[in-house]
Amino acid sequence: MSRYDNAMTRAHRTAVLLLLLALPAFAQPVWKATAAMPAPEANQAAAADERFVYAIGSATVVKYDRKTGERAAVSTGKAKHLNSGMVHEGKLYCAHSNFPAKPESSQVYVMDPATMKLEVLKDFGNYDGGSLTWVLRDPAGGGWWCNFAKYDAENAGTFLVKFDEQWKELARYTYPPELFKKLGAKWSLSGGVWRDGDLLTTGHDALELYRLRLPKQGTVIEWVETQKAPFTGQGIAHDPVTGGLVGIRRNKKEIVFAGVERDAK
Repeated sequence: MSRYDNAMTRAHRTAVLLLLLALPAFAQPVWKATAAMPAPEANQAAAADERFVYAIGSATVVKYDRKTGERAAVSTGKAKHLNSGMVHEGKLYCAHSNFPAKPESSQVYVMDPATMKLEVLKDFGNYDGGSLTWVLRDPAGGGWWCNFAKYDAENAGTFLVKFDEQWKELARYTYPPELFKKLGAKWSLSGGVWRDGDLLTTGHDALELYRLRLPKQGTVIEWVETQKAPFTGQGIAHDPVTGGLVGIRRNKKEIVFAGVERDAK
């Protein structure tokens, strides 16, 4: 073998090695279930704090001890269709709507885990025909993000709104039409969380997360990638203990804890 051939072989090996080293940088994150907790009421969403996890059903929230799995308390207060929830400064905030009734009506509910009383924090009434499916705090501090879902033939009209602390609308975004082709002709986006500057969202029943990004220009959100997940759609939330996510498997009536198997960073 000539020195030229040796040099080419070394160059080829180096190129292959560099390619293999570069592959993890482009690999999509895969979320794997790390634990599960039986929760018959968890048919809409789950949320968590350091001590408890919350099984969110249409009309009630049930508090479970995250160490023992024991049922600790059930919410009081009238609710029709709770959606996703998130814990902020010790209180649980839930999106709520009158879905599938018409005309649409949406509210943000707040619950103190010490009293378990659901109360209306903000009543949107009919907000441009959307049904509230999640409410999030602004990750930069101050203000709220709310997703108003539309369904069936109008599902591509789903929109995301940024509000200030007084619930004044500051900005509004729509989603890419191709995302709703993925979701199907009937359903919309059910849950969402901010993570690493992007928005992770769920559909209705697919074992997937959709990573979305606010546009630098315009008002149409960018669909970055689809990630495999152990959640069958519905509401998700951050887990402050593990740094991962909590969600639900409706068909198994359980809360699922998940972490990233490999990261795209």
